Parts: sequence; C-alpha cells; structure tokens
Amino acid sequence: MNNHSHHDHAEPRLDEPPAVDIINARKSYYIGKMEVPILHGIDLAIQRGEFLAIMGPSGSGKSTLMNLIGCLDLPTGGEIHVSGKDVSKLSEAELAHLRGQEIGFVFQTFNLVSRMSVLKNVELPTLANQKPGIDPGKRAKELIELVGLSDRMHHKPTELSGGQRQRVAIARALVNDPSIILADEPTGNLDTKTGDEIMKIFEDLNRDGRTIIMITHDPEIAAHADRIVRVKDGVLVDGNT
Repeated sequence: MNNHSHHDHAEPRLDEPPAVDIINARKSYYIGKMEVPILHGIDLAIQRGEFLAIMGPSGSGKSTLMNLIGCLDLPTGGEIHVSGKDVSKLSEAELAHLRGQEIGFVFQTFNLVSRMSVLKNVELPTLANQKPGIDPGKRAKELIELVGLSDRMHHKPTELSGGQRQRVAIARALVNDPSIILADEPTGNLDTKTGDEIMKIFEDLNRDGRTIIMITHDPEIAAHADRIVRVKDGVLVDGNT
C-alpha cells in the first residue's frame, strides 16, 4: 500500500463489506444467436471511502463495467455486490431503489433537463426516489451552495458554462445522499482548468467519506484517484501495462 502523502483522503473502511465487490463478472451481448463477449471474468473489490479511477481505451469494456457497477445492467455471469447486496438477486423495484439511494451518477454530457431551473434539476432524483428524512428543496439548495452556484439557482442549464453545468450535475448526484458516486468521464467536455476545479469537488466529497468510482482516459485526471485499474479487451490488466 503506497502512502499518498499528498492526498488526505478518508481512509477506506475495511471492516465493512466493500462498497462494490465484483466476482468473476462476465458480460455478453447477443446479436441474433451470436454471443459477443464484452467482459471476461472481472474481479475487483472497491472499498468504502476509496477513490478509484477506471481507465481503458474506447471499446475496452470500461463503460460496460460502469453500467454493471451502477446497476444499470446485470452481469451475464459471476456476481456483483453493491453495498453488500447481490444485484442479480434483486427485483426491478429493489434495483431501482438501490440505484436511486446508494448511487449518484455524473456523466460527461451532464444530462440536465434544459427547460428546468438549476434548483429543479438538482431536486429531480428525489421525485422518483425520495430518501426518508430528506427535504428535497432544502437539501437541493444546500448542495447548490456547496458546489458554489447559489447565484445561479433559478437559471436554466443553457445559461450556464460547461463547468457550471457539471457542478449542477454533481449536486443532483448528491441529492439523495448516496454512498457511491459514479462519474463517467466527468471532465471530458471541460477545459483543463475547469476540469481541475471539478476534480477538487470530487476530492472533497471523497474526503467526506464517499466512495468515488470514475471512468477516464486522461492520466492527469486519473492521478487524482487513490488507485487506478485498467480495462483492456474486457479484462483488468496489471497497472503497469
């Protein structure tokens, strides 16, 4: 375990089940009768409080892996446990519940609803899946403040810069107080300076104990993480290749 003196991240908590435990996970798609394997036996444990970067070229299977971790898709074989639950054994409703309450998603393209204000965008996930004890309006305002956009609360996404939109997306991802944040190329559409600002927010969230799992192809962005794993041709490859 190399000790990152320059990171003061929260220490992963090893006494609890991992945030995500992937055991020999395989994923194939079928085109007609032809099986197209995408992932071949992935083993990966992501501890609570860890900041993990997943790297890999386009077509490596990293997005498929991300979809499995995010419970947007189920493995063809093997097991995936998210917050201690085997996702293959959950009903659709339980899966939706797990996604809605344990996982916050941040995408490269922000995925905001353009006709809604920043405030309404941030409140959106609570409509389908409100966590008990959370007042959506109050929490949304606090999070918009947290990401430094109080003065833009009633603006529409089209009136914001890319970096501001990504901040809104991060606030939205946090509204149900998830323990895991999944970020898919979160700085992909941003310039370097803005990307660094967004990474700083992720580092702060991680310091507060959230597990961050980020897909990126940019080594400088990946360097913000505690650990980097690489996917190539559907398998995890040794970090040095």
